[in-house]
Amino acid sequence: MPQSLGIPAFLQAPGPVLDVRSPGEFDQGHIPGAINLPLFSNPERVAVGTCYKQQGREVAVELGLVIVGPKLADLVHQAKALAPDRQIRIHCWRGGMRSASLGMVLEMAGFKVVLLERGYKAFRQWVRQVLAQPRSLYIVGGMTGTGKTEALLALKDLGEQVVDLEGLAHHRGSSYGNLGLPPQPTTEHYENDLAWALAGCDRQRPVWIEAESRQVGTCRIPPELFSQMEQAPVLELVRSLGDRLALLTQVYGDCDRADLMTATERIRKRLGGLRTQQALDHIQGGNITAAMAIVLAYYDQTYRYDLDRRAVPCYPLIVTDRSPSAVAQALQHLAQATLAPPAP
Repeated sequence: MPQSLGIPAFLQAPGPVLDVRSPGEFDQGHIPGAINLPLFSNPERVAVGTCYKQQGREVAVELGLVIVGPKLADLVHQAKALAPDRQIRIHCWRGGMRSASLGMVLEMAGFKVVLLERGYKAFRQWVRQVLAQPRSLYIVGGMTGTGKTEALLALKDLGEQVVDLEGLAHHRGSSYGNLGLPPQPTTEHYENDLAWALAGCDRQRPVWIEAESRQVGTCRIPPELFSQMEQAPVLELVRSLGDRLALLTQVYGDCDRADLMTATERIRKRLGGLRTQQALDHIQGGNITAAMAIVLAYYDQTYRYDLDRRAVPCYPLIVTDRSPSAVAQALQHLAQATLAPPAP
């Protein structure tokens, strides 16, 4: 029989993780790095579930065997391609029949198999625990176009612990934030990725995070983490308007004009009819810099309101060097001077 392990041991065990749930379950959220090897397609899972509710467990199990039986040889073949050393980890939703049945088949085919006790449900409980762990956070703030993300990535290159909220969400956090980026994950999977990133951080050292509202596009920052962010000190990047507009033009200048106009329309109520039309006219005419200058009026006001509402310590850093690495080093020095505990 395959060995069943709890979350810590399962995550540290060798071999790829095979998630045998349906594609729809997998897309909703999965263990980062896991590979979907579904026993049932989405319609097949619905059929088995309906059968269970209407006719009972025994009939549903028989239906499942009828569906899965012809697939077993192909599933073994796929597993061999995914795990040539024959070590593999398997899980389903609750550590039930789907993972156990495939585990036994793969074990007979010569694999060393470990199963996840209580399945993906146990992983989700682990996610909540990791997100709730108290941490020392340094928040990198600044108005739109101050280069916060670039500074964070440079901090990571310098060896700091960084969690990129926008990178994991595939969104830059504004109405324009999804332009040119892949589709966003579900909030559930976003939580999984965040917990995975935080679990890899040393809790004795600070974690650098960008200032964000509760939503990053359609992804919602978990409340366990957001409440800690609300209490953390902010190191605020301050740049000239010209530098900010140059950065935004660089980011959005090559985007499709129709997409830019659609994103501008989304903030019409907040921007106002006149300013919205002016921005749209500039976009249509190819003057992205002028359009961004109008849009910044709204985003600057929103940022300042949010920072004032939080009433947390805020340490400004006036940026004159455009190099992300220079900005990152300046942030390190500012943190050491203002946030590090005094020497004994």
